[in-house]
Amino acid sequence: MPSSTPTRHSPNNLHPTTLSVNLFQQLHHDGLQLKTRRHFLKNCTTGLGGMWLSSVMGKAWGISEDHGIVRDPTTPLAPTVPHFAPKAKRVIYLHMAGAPSQLELFDYKPELQKLDGKECPKEFLEGKKFAFIQGVPKMLGAQFPFHRAGESGQWISDRMPHLEKVIDELCIIKSMHTDQFNHAPAQLLMHTGSQNLGAPSIGSWVTYGLGTDNQNLPGYMVLVSGGKTPSAGKSVWGSGYLPSVYQGVQCRSEGDPVLYLSNPKGIDSSLRRRALDAITEINQTAYEESGDPETLTRIAQYEMAYRMQMKASDAFDIKSEPEHIKELYGAKPGKESFANNCLLARRLAERGVRYIQLFDWGWDSHGAAASEAINSGFKRQCLNVDKAIAGLIQDLKQRGMLEDTLVVWGGEFGRTPMRENRGGQEMKFVGRDHNPGAFTVWMAGGGIKPGMSYGETDPIGYEATVDKVSVHDLHATMLHQLGFDHTHFTYPSQGVEQRLSNITKKSKVVHGILS
Repeated sequence: MPSSTPTRHSPNNLHPTTLSVNLFQQLHHDGLQLKTRRHFLKNCTTGLGGMWLSSVMGKAWGISEDHGIVRDPTTPLAPTVPHFAPKAKRVIYLHMAGAPSQLELFDYKPELQKLDGKECPKEFLEGKKFAFIQGVPKMLGAQFPFHRAGESGQWISDRMPHLEKVIDELCIIKSMHTDQFNHAPAQLLMHTGSQNLGAPSIGSWVTYGLGTDNQNLPGYMVLVSGGKTPSAGKSVWGSGYLPSVYQGVQCRSEGDPVLYLSNPKGIDSSLRRRALDAITEINQTAYEESGDPETLTRIAQYEMAYRMQMKASDAFDIKSEPEHIKELYGAKPGKESFANNCLLARRLAERGVRYIQLFDWGWDSHGAAASEAINSGFKRQCLNVDKAIAGLIQDLKQRGMLEDTLVVWGGEFGRTPMRENRGGQEMKFVGRDHNPGAFTVWMAGGGIKPGMSYGETDPIGYEATVDKVSVHDLHATMLHQLGFDHTHFTYPSQGVEQRLSNITKKSKVVHGILS
């Protein structure tokens, strides 16, 4: 099975299973000579800069001299021991791509209701960047009624009637903020710690740090619903400068869960095993000549693919679940849906997959059409996910898995308390513009305090004001629950010990939400 990672291939008219090994090695050797020269020039320049960065700026940035993890490249996914005893063994991250409105879900603002329909004060607009607001917009109160729910008495709107049944399991962080107001860079920041391409995703860091408990499945798996990938593309589950074996493996809801999992017509398992052995021999020779760890990654991925033929189909078979469990999630086997993906996430989690990432596209609740507006598209999205998320929390808890599974929910930024307008004209359909100043993320399980609200925004929900939590703080907290000191969990790249929580930011663990 081809790796999900792009790799270098032999010429189109040659195949590793039929090509003369000597000829292949000669071709590979010629490529290595060019590659070595390129790498020398590249590494020489970054190395000189890196020497200065690590010696002079390293102390100023608080860069750790301890890389934190030592891995055998021949077994890149073997389980390892973190810095200290973890509260969480795995993560299920539910990202609502497009950024749901916190003001219609969790952040109740009575003062905003009083301002509904009035012109927005100019001080709320000066010096701010917006995606679509021009001129003077009108304020917009919550479009749906709020009420208190559960023994914890947390506020929630009527859009999530199933989720409110498990609200006492949630820690709702209302004081999240970011410095990105466009979808793609905000999603990159949320999942890689950088708004720029090239940084590893959280799942890659976690899988690099902890490995996986099931060597027959990838340690990091991705499930997408809503018909599209996130605005930032597949980079949000990429491995960046980490070895590519740690990137997320995207799975499908129909057909083979992973592309090329089944044998091609006329190929049986024994023939595939012989072909794989031949490819492994060639790759091993190439590694001995070049020392390139990506060659070992390629070997490991082919071996993983072979083992997955026996195990992946069973993991993805939600038809085998009892009817009452499928009903709990609202899952319907054979169709692509967020509900099916939530049920798959639980099945993958109980089979030892370390990091399971769900992306649900369609939460960009503004625009010129009803399908994108709060009073239409937003309602549809809430209906699509509400039962499934609640079902996931309930199912994990009844199986005794919630206590060591960290569940995270959220988007990439928040929504403005004023109404969207374009060209200075009020839109026909109700929408809110992008707001990096305040948004909501909730967490459950994995040693997080249940049934609490953390942080506050101002009276209209425009800016986080009390116990502010940055994206890097969220990352530091997630790593802490998995047993890592985020300041010492690093990887050398371009002469600097890089880390998820960002070497230039004063990131902190949010201890107030930890049990």
